[in-house]
Amino acid sequence: MELHRGRLIDHIQLVVRDLAASRRFYEAVLGVIGVPIGGTGEDYFWADELFISSADSRAAQGKLTGRHHLAFQAKDHATVDAFHKAGLAAGGKDNGAPGERTYHPGYYAAFLLDPDGNNIEAVHHGPHTRSVASVKITF
Repeated sequence: MELHRGRLIDHIQLVVRDLAASRRFYEAVLGVIGVPIGGTGEDYFWADELFISSADSRAAQGKLTGRHHLAFQAKDHATVDAFHKAGLAAGGKDNGAPGERTYHPGYYAAFLLDPDGNNIEAVHHGPHTRSVASVKITF
């Protein structure tokens, strides 16, 4: 077992209403960023450190998870664009078209809602195209 420093989250589980719809969505968007589905079972599937199960799985204890925001790293702007396109084609809903955001210079992202309404993002932290003085960051 290897401990990965600098990574706050070890893994996350989402409990979904329609496992097949979620699998279609996550296979599409994760495939674009190079993360394959790692395994499946009757009531779950997983990819890297993301575990997704149905409410009737033993791990879910009969309860759906609430709304989450997950952001996946992308290698470049083209990958963010492809992530958004693949997610829409696989049943996701647009929650923010690809583009630069004001979060910090060079923050290029796209947002989708998965079949359960989770806010799923692809982000590339690339070189900025605006001067730092022109970006206002608010929390």
